[in-house]
Amino acid sequence: MSELIKTLATKEDIASVRSDLTNGLAHVREEMASLNVQIHKEMGELNINIRKDISENKAESIKWMFIFWIGQVGATLAIVFLFLKK
Repeated sequence: MSELIKTLATKEDIASVRSDLTNGLAHVREEMASLNVQIHKEMGELNINIRKDISENKAESIKWMFIFWIGQVGATLAIVFLFLKK
């Protein structure tokens, strides 16, 4: 029976564990809030960089499309003129 009494938790032990858990939970909540703020900040910066890259790539694509179209029109006109000369 004395061995059983040594392993049982007292009200003070339970209160101590509850206090430790409450403090630990508060610390975890603070860390999560801090990480949430940091994630939102990083996502905002990433969003700005992505939009900048997309706009630069879009402008570059449009430029190359016009170059391609001009080449195609030139090649088509050359073929038409070759057929008309005959």
